[in-house]
Amino acid sequence: MSDKLLDSMSNMREQESLDIVNELLSSGEDPLKILDTCTRAMETVGKRFETGEYFLPELIMAGEILKQISELVKPKMQGGAGVEKKGRVLIGTVKGDIHDIGKDIVTFLLDVNGFEVHDIGIDVPPNRFVEEIESFQPKVIGLSGLLTLAYDAMKETIEAIAQAGHREQVKIMIGGGQMSEKVCDYVGADAYGEDAVAGVTLAKKWLNS
Repeated sequence: MSDKLLDSMSNMREQESLDIVNELLSSGEDPLKILDTCTRAMETVGKRFETGEYFLPELIMAGEILKQISELVKPKMQGGAGVEKKGRVLIGTVKGDIHDIGKDIVTFLLDVNGFEVHDIGIDVPPNRFVEEIESFQPKVIGLSGLLTLAYDAMKETIEAIAQAGHREQVKIMIGGGQMSEKVCDYVGADAYGEDAVAGVTLAKKWLNS
């Protein structure tokens, strides 16, 4: 059944995907296994986008399917829908970059793991991150970017956060296909996540310390 879900999500069959998830949950399937399948499906969508098989509308639709599945799965997670939130995480794709598959997966996993996540979208300028920090007051910031042009945008965003006087109050992680320790040092972030699970692990570590 998980293969069916993988195929259905990867090929944008929205209602079928939701029906399969409902069926899996009714049969007592482990929600974490469903999440793993969703993550793999989103990675497939991301690869198809990179090769030109899919375009922006497919990316947006995949993100919408993921959000709907998240709403179905969350109440079945340990602690249920009423679980106390572990902390606030602000996440967005930096200025000049419109990729959101990775960001959507991280948002999804943080959400179902009990974090209060505020996703501010793609192509987000530095000043918007500053404004959202001031209004949402997160402890963790996630900067997402797939392209190499994201390096300078991330650096500028972190500098803007510092200039506004918020750098000491937040932990900043970066993520995306081209990210590494070297890039992390260049942009001035606290850490980088190799994948979505690593991003969740970092958030847990920072918010528990």
